[in-house]
Amino acid sequence: MLAAFVSHPDCARHEMGPGHPECPERLAAIQDRLLAAGLLDYMLPCEAPLATEEQLQRAHSALYVRQVLDSAPAEGYLQVDPDTRMNPFTVPAALRAAGAAVHATDLVLGGEVPVAFCAVRPPGHHAERAATMGFCFFNNAAVAVRHALDVHGLSRVALVDFDVHHGNGSEDILAGDERVLMCGTFERGLYPFDAADAGAPDGPNGPLDAPNMINVGLPKRSGSDAFRAAVTDHWLPALEAFRPELIVVSAGFDAHREDDMGNLALVDADYEWVTRQLMRVAGRHARGRVVSCLEGGYVLNPLARSVAAHVKVLIGAD
Repeated sequence: MLAAFVSHPDCARHEMGPGHPECPERLAAIQDRLLAAGLLDYMLPCEAPLATEEQLQRAHSALYVRQVLDSAPAEGYLQVDPDTRMNPFTVPAALRAAGAAVHATDLVLGGEVPVAFCAVRPPGHHAERAATMGFCFFNNAAVAVRHALDVHGLSRVALVDFDVHHGNGSEDILAGDERVLMCGTFERGLYPFDAADAGAPDGPNGPLDAPNMINVGLPKRSGSDAFRAAVTDHWLPALEAFRPELIVVSAGFDAHREDDMGNLALVDADYEWVTRQLMRVAGRHARGRVVSCLEGGYVLNPLARSVAAHVKVLIGAD
């Protein structure tokens, strides 16, 4: 059975100005690498639909959704936070990105494919219930999680996030929801500069002090060993105890040592390794069901290589 590759050309039309790191070329680099590696031969190409307001409102307030939909400029750019702009094509891109996560969830839970990778932008994990932040408008992964719970009727969904930045938006939306376990690693002292900076390898719950949050903040330049220890010591025991019926991944690749957005100094092999751990958990508890959504990763070559390493294991081609 093929895996799903979910994307849409609209995702490349959103852009935030010359030189902005969250650029349309990210998707082209990923697709070119997957094609060159032969991995797309194992994947079913799927066009992302537009997310509906009902789907978005499972993760965001109705007022916030309407504000985003009504804010797109007719031309030029609208600055919505110090790092984030809208252009005339941002809204359809954001709707496609969230719609991809929903469609991937439907495909996986409907038994059409065992796993799916959503090659989309804008990313989502900084978008809070009622706030745009850090290049993110709608929280794609959180929308997928709530869709799996509220529409498909699952009882336990895990969200794992290995982006170099703390997934504050996902935490804001999902903290306290006992149907969800969120596990995250990130670099301490980095954007969004929130209370998660206190996260240390002893594994506190996080800024909202919710028992369903496993946040492990890592010091800069801590490298592969510290990352793998955090996953082994904190994520995996929590995931085994939780027994998720689906794993949703916020797949950010900006912790790579060649990406100047952060300083954790991970390498391609770390993304291969962590994906293998997640697939083992999914095989034991979730019938192998995984939905992965692209988040960060801003230097094109290491981004494309890291995504290929992730997808190779995700689809069982390793």
